[in-house]
Amino acid sequence: MTTAMGAALRRIQLGNALSAFGNGFTVPFLFIYVSQVRDLGAGTAGMVLMTFAVSALVVLPFVGRVIDRRGPLPVAVAGTVSAAAGSMGLGLAADGPLVFAAAAALGAGIAVIQPTLATMIVWCSTPTTRSRAFATQFFLNNLGLGVGGLLGGQIVDTSDPSSFVRLFAIESVMFLVLGAAVATVRLPKAPKVEDAVPTDEGAKGGWRTLLGDRAMVQLCVLGFVMFFACYGQFESGLAAFAVEVTRISPATLGIALAANTAAIVLAQFVVLKLVEGHRRSRVIALVGLIWTVAWVAAGVSGLIPGAHGVATALLISTYALFGIGESMLSPTVAPLVADLAPARLVGQYNSAFALVKQLALAIGPFVGGLMAGGGLYVAYIVMVIACSLGITALALRLGRRLTPAQDNPLLAKAQPANAQHRAEAAEERTAVHA
Repeated sequence: MTTAMGAALRRIQLGNALSAFGNGFTVPFLFIYVSQVRDLGAGTAGMVLMTFAVSALVVLPFVGRVIDRRGPLPVAVAGTVSAAAGSMGLGLAADGPLVFAAAAALGAGIAVIQPTLATMIVWCSTPTTRSRAFATQFFLNNLGLGVGGLLGGQIVDTSDPSSFVRLFAIESVMFLVLGAAVATVRLPKAPKVEDAVPTDEGAKGGWRTLLGDRAMVQLCVLGFVMFFACYGQFESGLAAFAVEVTRISPATLGIALAANTAAIVLAQFVVLKLVEGHRRSRVIALVGLIWTVAWVAAGVSGLIPGAHGVATALLISTYALFGIGESMLSPTVAPLVADLAPARLVGQYNSAFALVKQLALAIGPFVGGLMAGGGLYVAYIVMVIACSLGITALALRLGRRLTPAQDNPLLAKAQPANAQHRAEAAEERTAVHA
């Protein structure tokens, strides 16, 4: 990595961390703000949350093509402006239509920011440094969200709407800071993905190329199952199971969520050292097994209501195990998407994977909430355990379709170097004997 690439990457990461810090001020309190502070009701609050997903699903199919044609910088700046306007609009809106309009702008802006930042990280890294770059981004995201949430909790006052205006104003400013940071980045002229996978210059159309890429299609299916079984359940099925079956208090649920964030922040770089040099498909398969154990622990916590302390510990460990799995995915999945992409379609591939994630985050809470509302908790635990085992099976199947450079760039880079070293050593021995 050149000095210029390193400087650009640090600027991107700093802006991303500050944006996540701003998100942390509002994300935990959005439902309460709409339903109670603006007195629009729980139903409207739920629809507002759905608006985020819908607006993202509307823009994501088109973002990738714009990124690849115009470059990620102007698209990222446009996304930050939209997100900043939407955030400030939420803080000032007092009636339903304005709240929905602001939520749509915020959701669309965030949806645009995610693949553009991923594309910029790809452009400022190489196949061998990409895992660490994405792991750092994930670490800073969670650290920023956690710190922002803690500080936001000290500011927020449900009896004072102006306190929420301050929260949304902070978030809005942080989006603008991100926009200013990326606007000053000097990107390389082309992404460094050619070393990992040959480009297919003969393919026509981004979506046609992507859908014809069987490895990418399999990765998208795998990604959907991952996001459905983990992130899609935090605020719906798993939370309902924790409160209704394990019988923990909402305050204890907050501790469990904190355990998830703490596991990510504390373990990220330890995990990175452990997974670097290993096949990405095997790492993802291991995550499926870890999450299987997590869901089994959650299920057992609902079977021992008499031992409340043990049940609570099991449920908190469920969230912590999810965090360990997430920290293993951050240096594997996003870099793999980049290494599968032809150089001219990095934005398209990142946007497509973001679209898959958004679909899972929309469907996951709906299914989890529906099953929890019907009291189908046994079926729910069985379903998510099956999904976790499915992650392992799908990851191993994907591994058979990946090239050595795609599955393990560090090993692929080391093998030619080792071969050259052995050849040079053989030549030296021959010269000595001669």
